[in-house]
Amino acid sequence: MYICIDLKSFYASVECVERGLDPLTTNLVVADAERTEKTICLAISPSMKALGIKNRCRVFQIPPNVDYIMATPRMQLYIDYSANIYSVYLKYISKEDIHVYSIDEVFMDVTDYLTMYGMSPKELAQKIMGDVYATTGITATCGIGTNLYLAKIALDITAKHVEDNIGYLDEKLYRDTLWNHKPITDFWRVGPGIAKRLEKYGIHTMGDITRTNEDYLYKWFGIDAELLIDHAWGRETTTMEDIKTFKPKSNSITSGQVLSCDYDFAGGKLIAKEMADMLCLDLVDRGLITSSITMYVGYSNIYGKDPARGSITTSIPTSSAKVILPYIEQLYDRIVDRFSPIKRINISFNNLVDEMYQQYDLFNDPADLEKENKLQKAMIDIKKKFGKNAILKGMNLSENATAMERNRQIGGHKSGD
Repeated sequence: MYICIDLKSFYASVECVERGLDPLTTNLVVADAERTEKTICLAISPSMKALGIKNRCRVFQIPPNVDYIMATPRMQLYIDYSANIYSVYLKYISKEDIHVYSIDEVFMDVTDYLTMYGMSPKELAQKIMGDVYATTGITATCGIGTNLYLAKIALDITAKHVEDNIGYLDEKLYRDTLWNHKPITDFWRVGPGIAKRLEKYGIHTMGDITRTNEDYLYKWFGIDAELLIDHAWGRETTTMEDIKTFKPKSNSITSGQVLSCDYDFAGGKLIAKEMADMLCLDLVDRGLITSSITMYVGYSNIYGKDPARGSITTSIPTSSAKVILPYIEQLYDRIVDRFSPIKRINISFNNLVDEMYQQYDLFNDPADLEKENKLQKAMIDIKKKFGKNAILKGMNLSENATAMERNRQIGGHKSGD
């Protein structure tokens, strides 16, 4: 038996609680007023959702006749609230039986706790949700299911239509009540792209999937059809133990940003180098090295040009910025159109291994690399003690650089500090 708990309109609820306001009746939007009215609202309060306003709308899409409070994002505050709420969960459930799905959502395997507490799944959920509200003032919703998928669907679909905000599903209930549910995009992992492909073959509901020849589904969706079929029947083989013991075959770290305005070729290269330089410090801090770099560069939407993508392999696995930045420039020069305005950049360092596997080649002096590594570690110590902007490189002071501003953010939004 699993429960999935979600914190209702989390960012907006935190801002209301901080102001002594009721999150369920106050019109509040979390968005950065310093950005244009095209900026996306990170969250809106439940009362605004009740007016038909979509959660991830842009500021200009809010009807002019709606009065509301605009709260500037405070990401560190939301992280602190989330950590406090997680400590509430730990009063009832061991961390080995909790999977943190996002900052405001968790899965719990409560199978072995029901007998111990002498409670039904719903009673235990109500106990935990009540404690979260008493501790923080944040209202939660909950899905209960006989597998992880059904708990998620009970949260996303069923809980919205009951007064106590707690939904329950087993496989029979799922088939009896949701096989004809529309739109199909309400179901986890069925996005607009998949829905459009299904619609092309006359498939509009989960029930339709179960009535479709599986050979066709595998032909259309490949290996992803297996998950689609299982979920259509309400089945899910993954357990909490599977999640806790999973180890990916390969790992990576990634940095990405959407630029505040269109950048030219040279400006975009500066941003790419800044991002790579910060990723190098991240590698050093984690004691890791990389041998593969992937870059994605998206152009301004008004031109409709396909994004640039590419990868490059370094001569040695390393965390050295002196070694990596020339590869960044080389890759950028190779894949990016010199005449198209740039709007977004993502960089990934792949094939990460422990720095104990550091190698050297004929082109890099081991003594120089060791000296740089010590310098990088000193920079990290200074940043941790005095703030990320306490020590910078010359390129960070360039007119179009963004590192200083990003160092004041968490997840691309203001930290609130």
